[in-house]
Amino acid sequence: MDSLILRTATRLIVALMLIFSLFLLWRGHNLPGGGFIGSLVAATAFALYAMACGPAAVRAALRVDPRLIASIGLLIAMVAGVLAVFAGDPFLTGLWSKPEIGGAVLPLGTPLLFDIGVYLTVLGAVLSIMLALEERED
Repeated sequence: MDSLILRTATRLIVALMLIFSLFLLWRGHNLPGGGFIGSLVAATAFALYAMACGPAAVRAALRVDPRLIASIGLLIAMVAGVLAVFAGDPFLTGLWSKPEIGGAVLPLGTPLLFDIGVYLTVLGAVLSIMLALEERED
């Protein structure tokens, strides 16, 4: 699709959608949201970008093959589960750390690490499928 209005609006909309997807990822381990829905919002942003600028522009913006993104995400999710085993707990048991940063306590745990893994896995898988369909020649 060759539309000046779509290309211009996409620059702003894609940036906002990616920021919103990271917001959903961050708040997801305590509230509704998380890695899955956050990655779907990010994939939607890249789909919009692909419609406006083409799949080659999406691949250039990513700089990494989507299959590698999915593989790294799967590895991160597995590490989040195995950390509990090393601590003597069952697989995927949440472990928490509460570092103090600037006088404020920031609870961080393996559920967030797992959500990041899910985010990257789903994003990579959806982008792989979407780009393959966009690049398919009839």
